[in-house]
Formats: sequence, C-alpha cells, structure tokens
Amino acid sequence: MRVEFEEGEPSLPDTGDLDRDFETIARQFQMQWSFFDLAVKPRVLLAVSRHTHCLNDILHRWGSGVLPAEVVGVVSNHRDMEKMTEWYGLPYFYLPVNEENKLDQEQEIVQIIESLRVDLYGLARYMQILSGQMCEALQGRIINIHHSFLPGFKGANPYRQAYMRGVKVIGATAHYVTTDLDEGPIIEQVVEKVDHNCDVDDLVQIGRDAECVAFARAIKWHCEHRIILNGSRTVVFR
Repeated sequence: MRVEFEEGEPSLPDTGDLDRDFETIARQFQMQWSFFDLAVKPRVLLAVSRHTHCLNDILHRWGSGVLPAEVVGVVSNHRDMEKMTEWYGLPYFYLPVNEENKLDQEQEIVQIIESLRVDLYGLARYMQILSGQMCEALQGRIINIHHSFLPGFKGANPYRQAYMRGVKVIGATAHYVTTDLDEGPIIEQVVEKVDHNCDVDDLVQIGRDAECVAFARAIKWHCEHRIILNGSRTVVFR
C-alpha cells in the first residue's frame, strides 16, 4: 500500500514523529513501513561509459526541473562525458577499470556514494558488470537500463541478437541490479514496433529512445517512492 498525504492546516508532523507514532500499530500487525517527505529529493549518482543518450536525457530532465531528484555527480570509466557533465555544474569522477583493479575501483565508487550521501545509483548505460559485493551492499538502490526486453536477449549485443531472430518488437528494460546478471526485479519496460526493413543500426537507434524513456521513468518512480520490492518482482504505483 502507498498512501500520500497533502499538507494542510494544521501541518503534518515530520517523518521521524510519524515513525514513532506509527510504530506501535505496525508492530502489532508485523508491518514493514516507511515514511518519506516528498519535498526532500533523493540524491542520485549516475554512472556511464561511452553511450551518451541515457545520461544526456536524465541530466536534461534534472536541469529542467522535471526530475524529482538531486543529481550529485557522474561516475565513468571513460572521459567521454566529462565536458557535458561539467556543463551541468556536476562533479565528474573518472575511474578507469580493468580486471586487476575492479574491486578497488568499486570501493572508490562506494566511498563516493557514502561521501555524497547517495540514495540511488543509476547505471545510465554503464557497461561494466558489478561485483556481487557491490550489488549486495547497495541492494534496492541500483537501477540499470538494459537495452532489450528482458528476459530475452540478456548480456552483450542484444540488438544484434534481436536482429538475428527477426523480432517484430524491440524494447528496453529498467530493473534493480542484483547478483544475477540482468535478472533483477523489473521496474519498467518500453517497446517499439520494428519490421524486416530495419537493420541492426536501425534497431539501435529506435531502441535508444526506448532506453531513455524506461530509465527516466524508473528513476522518477523510485525517487517518488512509488516502487515496492516484493521478492523478485516489483509493485509500481504509477
């Protein structure tokens, strides 16, 4: 259940007071509960590799004031997005990664998350597989955009996989990250019709629009506390 209160007269108590007042009845019925003040925008750290579209879209929405979040920086294993990020006045953390330094690089990211008091880590086409330790440490706080309609075409090159199968619909999936690659609880999926005239490049271009929409919706709904995790699934109050 999700209930939203609008402040009137007299003013609502703060979330700490609501927690304390509600605790007795919540314990009686063995409830899990949380109160959030929607005026307090969750702090979001974004991660990206070399594909610009999802990051550009989220930063534009944030800069335009339509994303109910406070974007606090961008992490990347490449320098490609540095100038664009700095144009928005945000810090850019360039952290190159390879097989030898992967765990150390992830520890640096965790330190950034802690120092910036990050509530959500958004993978805006960050083309790295996170370690199990990081997935577990940030459980329910990492959202990834995968460029296919999961559970089909997992892993690398999903658009080529889709092309080779001759699909008539392609899509993008925003999901929470877990230790199981591309199998986390799904938040949003967006699809587009395609046909035999489309080559792989066409599928990529069409799919990128779907990726932006799905990722932005997932970030927005998470920041508005509209998503409840229920095992391997989500309940989304749109």
